[in-house]
Amino acid sequence: MKKSELIFSAILIPVDYFAVFAAGLFAYYLRFQSPLITEIRPVFYEMSLQQYILILAGISILWLAIFALAGLYNIQGTRKAIDELAKIFVACSTAIMLIIIIIFFKREFFSSRFIILSGWVLSIIFVSLVRILVRALQHALFRRSVGTHNVLVIGSDRTADEIIREISIKPGLGYKLAGRFDNFDEEKLKQAASWAQNKAIDEVIQAENNLPREDVLRLIDLCNDYHLIFKYAAGISEAQTVHLEVNTMAGIPIVEVKRTPLDGWGKIIKRTLDFIFSLLFLMVLSPVFLIVALAVKLDSSGPVFVRLERIGEAGRPFILFKFRSMIRNAHEMKKNLIALNERNDGPLFKIKNDPRITRVGRFIRKTSLDELPQLYNVLRGEMSLVGPRPHEPEEVAKYEKHQRKLLAIKPGLTGLAQISGRSDLKFDEEAKLDTYYIENWSLNLDLQIIIKTPLVVFSGKSAG
Repeated sequence: MKKSELIFSAILIPVDYFAVFAAGLFAYYLRFQSPLITEIRPVFYEMSLQQYILILAGISILWLAIFALAGLYNIQGTRKAIDELAKIFVACSTAIMLIIIIIFFKREFFSSRFIILSGWVLSIIFVSLVRILVRALQHALFRRSVGTHNVLVIGSDRTADEIIREISIKPGLGYKLAGRFDNFDEEKLKQAASWAQNKAIDEVIQAENNLPREDVLRLIDLCNDYHLIFKYAAGISEAQTVHLEVNTMAGIPIVEVKRTPLDGWGKIIKRTLDFIFSLLFLMVLSPVFLIVALAVKLDSSGPVFVRLERIGEAGRPFILFKFRSMIRNAHEMKKNLIALNERNDGPLFKIKNDPRITRVGRFIRKTSLDELPQLYNVLRGEMSLVGPRPHEPEEVAKYEKHQRKLLAIKPGLTGLAQISGRSDLKFDEEAKLDTYYIENWSLNLDLQIIIKTPLVVFSGKSAG
């Protein structure tokens, strides 16, 4: 553990307290001092600033406790901004819900609903801003090699190439390449041990899944002997068995491989949120639906919407709704275009300049507006806001055995694979990401994916 990681993690506690406290004070000013608010909604009862500060001081401590439970103080070199912002949103929302519950049972605690609402919004904004500033300082130090982890990458395949490229182009991640070995034989072991003794490496990443067993054992022994962090790139088999539960039977430890955290209450929670937010999005985006529908109708002949057969949870077929982006009889033309398929790495079909796509169709596909009607599928319970990509029956028929894991949950309007490369990913890589999502589902992960989706769409990455 780097000293800088401990320092930055410790700094976050007083910084967050200051941000929450400042958000509360600003909410008080807006409600009782700002002419913009008081003219619209006159003040009938004003809590004294002194009394308010005492209450706010206690509430800010409660906020920090919830931040700790949300994992916002986990000690680590760096984290993705989108991950941190999602956790801040969830933690602040949880804290404000607790405040509302307290108010419900102790009515005189606060008299202003505006302060509650504005305090929630301002706390998210203020904490996010100060965290961004702290992380910017940490990343600036990383670029000067202060606090970085020196990494030894093991592997000769494409995965190793991609990890090294990521380290080189993103110094803000907090990693610095110490070296790369194609294998880990006795000679490489001696060299790595020398580096470890001289503190030239802090962690080792095994990027290649097919490394000989003897090399892997040497690698693990090295990390244990020199207290190095050991990481490895998970293949499909590892991604499918990360969610384990250990119980005992007749005094014998029995390990159960859980299909997904979405079994049981997770499924109920996800479905409830899907229903609420799909209904909300359908209402808010109704003007967009109208504009796109008119554009599709005026651009070419045919219906505004298309009904496409897709395979859902447990292999059940359903009808998926999309704005029409192709000419009539496009599906019948597909068999004549199979030879031009650019996705020959798996069961999916894609042509870069597909002659079936209309002018408006190209635009709504690039911006993913054609997929908005799938909110209706989410509302009906056939899809989820987040999940694997829904595939055609003929594509699912070509799934390999391990890829059928993707049918364990409902397909999604967006998903981990879609935000990680959209249609540029090879199908097996897409399946690996979706498998990871299935095995590691959480509300926090869903929120991160939903927040990141528009950023990926507007960045111009190719659409599926």
